[in-house]
Parts: sequence; C-alpha cells; structure tokens
Amino acid sequence: MDETRAGLIRVLLVDDQEMVRDGLGALLSSAPDIELVGEAGDGIRAIQLAAELKPDVVVMDIRMPGMDGLAATARIVGAPGPATTAPRVLILTTFDLDEYVYEALARGASGFLLKDAPARDLVNAVRVIAAGEALLAPSVTRRLIDDVARRRRSGALRPEAVSALTVRELDVIRQVARGLSNSEIAEELFLSEQTIKTHVGRILAKLELRDRTQAVVFAYENGLVGIVGEER
Repeated sequence: MDETRAGLIRVLLVDDQEMVRDGLGALLSSAPDIELVGEAGDGIRAIQLAAELKPDVVVMDIRMPGMDGLAATARIVGAPGPATTAPRVLILTTFDLDEYVYEALARGASGFLLKDAPARDLVNAVRVIAAGEALLAPSVTRRLIDDVARRRRSGALRPEAVSALTVRELDVIRQVARGLSNSEIAEELFLSEQTIKTHVGRILAKLELRDRTQAVVFAYENGLVGIVGEER
C-alpha cells in the first residue's frame, strides 16, 4: 500500500473474521479520503502494525482470540510517545453481547460503532474519530451512563480536577456530556462556536483527557451531570 499519499485518513482494521475484514476493508478503501494501510486478526498483531504503520485510526473488534480488543486498545493508545501522535481507536461492537463499553473508554477508545449499523456509518465514524471528535451511538451512550452509575466509586473521583475548571468550563463540559456538538453548545450558551471550541480544548488539557468521549465519562463519574434516574 502506498504510504506517501498525503491528506488521507490512514486506517488499520482489526477483526478476527477474515470475511468481515474483507467486507469492511473494501468499504473503507472505496472512500476517497481513507487509506486502508493494514489489517490484523488479533490484538497482538494489531499492536505490532499500529507501531509500524502509524495509522490515524484503528477500527478495533472487541472479541478476538488471544489478546482481545480491550487490551490491544490500552497498549496502542498508551504506547510511548506524545499522546497526540497515538492512533485513535474506534471500537466495533455487537453491544448486546459486549459488556466492556466502560472499560474500553477507560482504556482510551474514542468511540463505538455497532456492527449492525448501516455500512456507510463506518466511513463517517472513521472521519469523526480522525477529526478528534467522539462518536457514541445513542444506545451505547445510554448503556455507558448506566454502567457509570453502577461503577461510580471513590477511586474514580477527581475533585481537585473539577475545582480547576472555571464556571464557564463546567457549563461547557455538562453540555458535552449531554452529547451536544460545539455549534449546539454555542447556541445553548449564547457564545460563538470558536469560543466553545477553545473552552473544550482547555477542558481536555486541564483534565488530561484525550477527547470528548473521555470528557463524558469524567462528567458522569464526578457528578457534573445527573445519572439516569437521578435527575427526577
């Protein structure tokens, strides 16, 4: 594969089923702005290829023999080097069978895509993740929030980090946790979209978070927004 093509989103595809890789690989390769740079059938090979090929996005299955997608995600995202250079991981999940959404987010995944989603959603998801945004299907978001409610424990709380946020930054992260885009938050708070983008960047830097997905988890863990059933 030609690794010199500039301006393309470089993708590594990881799934233990060859037929699935063939189908998803063909779909990704058909997009004019995406380059499929490699494929792996297990977590160990995914880690190796991520280090060699330096993709922008890793599309990762969770359930694989040997090293699963959770362990591979943690290794890929946490590899030595600047955090900004690490690939972003998009998890592919059957969801009803996978009970690891919260753990995958904690290990650095930037988003989830359900395996039964329309094929075109994969291309869009890769673009969203590559742009530094978070991607959570509504059903995944609801399950995630429920998981956080059950798993919230003192060890996950970071009161000192919360206190470092300004009142406006607290307003913004609460809206991020609701799943609003920058433009929607700008409209909600009567600010410019650029101002919201600046606030989000500062929030992520202060909290040492990779992206908006981790900001959502942080907000729910630390009680910045109400858990399902608590807001009534």
